[in-house]
Amino acid sequence: MTTKQRIIQVGSYAGSPSANARLAESYDVFELWKHEDRKAALAEHGKGVTALVTSATFGCSAELMDALPDLKAICSWGVGYETIDVAAAKARGILVSNTPDVLTDCVADLAWGLLIAAARRIGQGERFVRAGQWGQVHGNIPLGMRVSGKKLGIVGLGRIGDAIARRGLGFDMEVRYHNRRQRDDVDYGYEANLVDLARWADFLIVATVGGPQTRHLVGREVLEALGPKGIVVNIARGPVIDETALVEALTSGKLGFAALDVFEHEPKVPEALRTGDQAVVLPHIGSATYETRMGMEDLMLANLKSYFETGTVVTPAE
Repeated sequence: MTTKQRIIQVGSYAGSPSANARLAESYDVFELWKHEDRKAALAEHGKGVTALVTSATFGCSAELMDALPDLKAICSWGVGYETIDVAAAKARGILVSNTPDVLTDCVADLAWGLLIAAARRIGQGERFVRAGQWGQVHGNIPLGMRVSGKKLGIVGLGRIGDAIARRGLGFDMEVRYHNRRQRDDVDYGYEANLVDLARWADFLIVATVGGPQTRHLVGREVLEALGPKGIVVNIARGPVIDETALVEALTSGKLGFAALDVFEHEPKVPEALRTGDQAVVLPHIGSATYETRMGMEDLMLANLKSYFETGTVVTPAE
């Protein structure tokens, strides 16, 4: 009988179809989330464990790494890894992997769904019909905004941002982007100043990485530059947008509309966003399709298997 490799699982993969079961089938899994005193549990069970699985929701702090002196690999489910202390991992020589590419198309698709829903007031129209108001009240919902042929600004032209931009070309849009650095492999216009990009754009889609370096990157000045008819879409990380400034811009009329899949303090959503007609709000479902979640699951397991067999991972975090 082959002895299973022991791993630490930081949290349950509730959003994945079968990840928990597949991990348990292949590995001796220590389920850290089931222990209230994590420090004591790791002191008792962590010795000799060289691999840990997690996600952006659960992360992996330097403190957690310190409690695992034999740790050599962190395999994360999802593309974001801002909650993993990558610097601490590199200092220890610990491999960190994520699951890029497999969720690119579904997240980009949702960005466009949010944009169209906001511009064409789809959510408001559906509520109008469901409430039995169509034909029962004078008039209809307010006019929406045309999507095709407009100016699209993208914050962060990585894999997902690029997929969003390519879809914009199909809507006959002019596309410009703001990035940490200008890319020489694309023809889209580059704006070094985010405020200038917002001032130019009709629609601004946020697709940048999360973490301290992008916290409140989209703040009051950017939102007001987008203007009273502008629409901001966020499928990146909630804290990239200053949520207080966003609510103030919407309620004051300085920003037209927000379409959001992520929030600064999830799962808390400000009442003004939940109840107003100037926002489309979703419960962080950018990657929530069966195909994508299975792809993420497969890649996370492939990274883990590769580490144990070769000492390397398939998709190291960049």
